[in-house]
Amino acid sequence: MTELRRPRRPWDLTPVPEREYFDLLGPGLVTVVPPRRPVAERREGDWQPPTGGAWLHVGEEGDVVAFTGKAEVGQGTRTALSLVVAEELRVPLPRVRLVMADTDLCPWDIGTFGSRSMPDAAPALGRAAAAAREQLVALAAEQPGLSNARNSLVAKEGEVRGPGRSWSYGTLVRGLRKLVEVPADFPLTLPTQWIRAGRPTLDPDAVEVVTGRRMYTSDLRRDGMLHGAVLERPRYGARLEGLADPDALADRGARIVREGEFVGAVAPDPRSARAALEALGPRWRFSPQPNERTIEEYLRQHPETGDDWDRRGRSEGDVETALRRATLRFEAVYHAAYIAHVPLETRCAIAEWDGERVTVWVGTQTPFRAREAVAKNLGIPPEMVRIIVPPTGSGFGGKHGGDVATAAARLARAAGQPVRLGFTREEEFREGYFRPYAVIDVRAGLDARGRLTAWSFHNINAGAAALGTPYRIPNQRVDNVLSQSPLPQGSYRALAATTNNFARESAMDELAYAAKQDPLDFRLAHLEDDRLRAVLGRAAELSGWAGRRRERSHGFGIAAGLEKQSRIATVAEVTVGPSRRLRVDRLVSVFDAGAVVNPDNLQSQVEGAAVMAMGGALFEAVHFRDGVVLNPRLSKYRVPRFADLPEVVVELVDWREIPPAGGGETPMIAVAPALAGAIFDATGTRLRTLPLAPGGRVVARPARPRARRR
Repeated sequence: MTELRRPRRPWDLTPVPEREYFDLLGPGLVTVVPPRRPVAERREGDWQPPTGGAWLHVGEEGDVVAFTGKAEVGQGTRTALSLVVAEELRVPLPRVRLVMADTDLCPWDIGTFGSRSMPDAAPALGRAAAAAREQLVALAAEQPGLSNARNSLVAKEGEVRGPGRSWSYGTLVRGLRKLVEVPADFPLTLPTQWIRAGRPTLDPDAVEVVTGRRMYTSDLRRDGMLHGAVLERPRYGARLEGLADPDALADRGARIVREGEFVGAVAPDPRSARAALEALGPRWRFSPQPNERTIEEYLRQHPETGDDWDRRGRSEGDVETALRRATLRFEAVYHAAYIAHVPLETRCAIAEWDGERVTVWVGTQTPFRAREAVAKNLGIPPEMVRIIVPPTGSGFGGKHGGDVATAAARLARAAGQPVRLGFTREEEFREGYFRPYAVIDVRAGLDARGRLTAWSFHNINAGAAALGTPYRIPNQRVDNVLSQSPLPQGSYRALAATTNNFARESAMDELAYAAKQDPLDFRLAHLEDDRLRAVLGRAAELSGWAGRRRERSHGFGIAAGLEKQSRIATVAEVTVGPSRRLRVDRLVSVFDAGAVVNPDNLQSQVEGAAVMAMGGALFEAVHFRDGVVLNPRLSKYRVPRFADLPEVVVELVDWREIPPAGGGETPMIAVAPALAGAIFDATGTRLRTLPLAPGGRVVARPARPRARRR
């Protein structure tokens, strides 16, 4: 893609009439969907709307350039959002160019996470395109002899057609410099009327991906570029006391950069930069840190204090009284380990200064937050920072913020040359953050007819996503509290929904068996959400749940979940062989995310989510002692391998009457509890701690029965 020139000021910080759209893009038509609140008016710490709007340009060649603040990190958003623009403008997909995550050119955006690209960016882009279409039809209606023929004109295939005549979009905007602001409620094409969207569509750049020609952040080079490294803490909680030899250089040409607590090095190659830091002889002060074996006790005793945006909960009825009156009472504690994101591409940034302005190419999910971080830490105005997100090799929630961008900008400013800062795999583990360790206390009660009458769900440290239950329970209390984590923790794909759903669905499975009911029937008896009931029933049908064979060491498990306005149900089939060796034979998932924009990509998303979720369910765990991660490389941290992969069956529910919901996260959340249920079905061993099968074997730590009758 040809790099667009830099505007005088970032367009999201510039009033709409003052933006030089036509100077940079050429004559034509521009439509702008403004942000819900001007970005310039917000104060630091304000919660912003998920999208800052959208804008779009139709040029004299009939080409379309659209702009969004969302980033493409491998999830297929570029193709899906381009399909929305093509649909509303009635143009072939190759005519649409989507500029993403460039803070000079794109609308302000809170970040690419939470499955919000389709719910938020798609409507904004769609309205910009739909308004452009109507403007083009209006321009055609102004042609001589058509004053009364407006209703006979139609936009189709990049032109406006009328009785016996047609005009290409390029012809209609030739010499035009028209800017139109679009109302936030401008009507969109109903999904039931889609022609281009809703059909299987290959990523136009798919060949570049599979042949290695796509240029990711790690592949980029700038003239005169040097390589940087940052001094790494030997363990969490360590503080730098001093340098034994601050003037030492391990390699000729290396340069040390120290600004406050920041210490880095710049050299012609990465190895020399790291060697220079080692030669400094850093002295560290260490403080005692909790160990893995005491993590539950530590988290229970160290809650976060003060205001906490993620501290949520709700209560209905009288839970304690309902528990006392229950015919059968159940209690259990579920755990989920810290796990790492393990993106295919580690974090990387390239910074280059031009006078007082800096451009940083960085793989981040939050480019506008990165702009703020660079500006604040380097003491320059935000308009002097440009963040560009090239195609990025996945993030899974692990590429938020601006630490890497800030460090690269510091090093480049000191060196007076472009600097590339790329993490090794070990640095990715040790300098990143993890999915939080979770401890979840569940108590529940059933009446004499096997109906849930009481539910208490106390979440420690996981987070609030999917905290509530979709099941009908008259007396319930759910709450969440974060803890002072000994390891850095943060966003992970599906946030807390994976661990919360693991505990809830595992408990539902245990309750079903305690009530001597089929796990599917027990769930259906307590569900009111028709869409969730539908995917659960369909997954059971596809997997052959009713006719499943009952054999020793062979088991089935089922689970469901609702999150991000989408629904998932998964059935797992496993075999536990000699030495408790686990084989996952099949995963069957049915997914409902409303109207499906690109079935091919969504199918891949669900399949990929199932495989990734298998890792956290079965193998993955960050091991640590005294603030040191003990397995910071893939030879010691196991992710799913090709030999682990089962048959994966996916069916999509395409509700054209319902707006598209996000598809990147919810497909994760039913895998772990389905596998736990299948392992119990195969072995009689109930496991309540993730991972379930470290090293590929079912762990021999069965949970004690905790259901008892009055």
